[in-house]
Formats: sequence, structure tokens, C-alpha cells
Amino acid sequence: MLTMLLSLTLGGCAVFTPPRAYTSEAEVLAERGQPSARWPNPDGSTVLEFSTQPYGTTCLMVEVDASGAVRRQWNALAEDNLARVKPGMTQDEVRRLLGQYRSVQRFALSGEEVWDWNIPKESIDLIATNFNVHFVDGKVVRTSRTHEYPRDGWVMRLSRGGGYWVGPWGPYWHPRWGYLYPHPFWGWGW
Repeated sequence: MLTMLLSLTLGGCAVFTPPRAYTSEAEVLAERGQPSARWPNPDGSTVLEFSTQPYGTTCLMVEVDASGAVRRQWNALAEDNLARVKPGMTQDEVRRLLGQYRSVQRFALSGEEVWDWNIPKESIDLIATNFNVHFVDGKVVRTSRTHEYPRDGWVMRLSRGGGYWVGPWGPYWHPRWGYLYPHPFWGWGW
């Protein structure tokens, strides 16, 4: 049982491995298919965007020169790239920097429009972490992060020799009384 729990815990810590280094545009397209966007550069090169939004947590960007040779590739949703979003940037600049967003929300009272991207979870007990960019009048005013937690509620389990129950403040277990262990804020359980 302990081995299984340990393997599940460590399995959640697995990190996305970057794709192999590509050498040509044809090779990228053969393996990845058509990009979600193509961004032309003034020097004749093109950036190919391979976004995994709305469910994935990466956005592969591959820059190719005019002859189709790969110059460089990177994950647009990596921490160092997210840090490049600064107040005053336009929506087009952010879209090109981070790739396709997951969703858009508009807040009439504050006048904000918020775009968000799924990024790798910051903790194993989270369902998701989102990177948010807040715009007012089409310009970045700030960034933020939101965390999606498992649904609140109570879980009770009884077994021979004890049990536990879980609430918003964590699990409580007692070998003799199980679910009757006193809650630190509300007193005795059911």
C-alpha cells in the first residue's frame, strides 16, 4: 500500500520533457502537423506556434528562416517567457509572445478583459494553475495567477481499526474512534 501511494505521489511530479530539437520546417510539420498560428518576422523568418490550449500546459514555438531551417525553439509558457509580459503591452504583442489563450473573461465594472493560459501546476494538490493577463483598453495593466483546487466538501471513510474524515482544513484520523475524532474548530464529528 505504501509503495503504491509513493509511486502515485512521485508520478504526479513528472515534468513535461521538451520535444527533440528539430532541424527543418518539414520535419516539424511532419511530426506536429499544421501549426495553430504562423507569425512572420521582418527578416523573412517565421515563428510556428503549436499551442496545446485549452487543456494542455505548453505552447511550442519554432522559428524557421526563409529557407525552412530551424533557428530556435522554445516553450512560450515557460516561466522566463511569462515574465516578459509587462504593463503597456498590446493584446497582439501578448498573443504573439504566449500563443493561443485558453479563455477570455470581461469585467464590465472594472473595464478589464482577462486572458488566461493553463500552465504547469504549482502544487500536486491543485487541479490547475492559470496565468492571467489583465487588459484595460487593449493594454496590459497587470498579470496574476489563479489556482483551481479540488471541490470543497466532506469525505468520510470508516474501516476496521479506525477511519478518517476530511474537511476544508485537512484529514483527521483516530485509530479508535475514526470519524468521531474532534475537529479543531467545530468540536466532535458525526
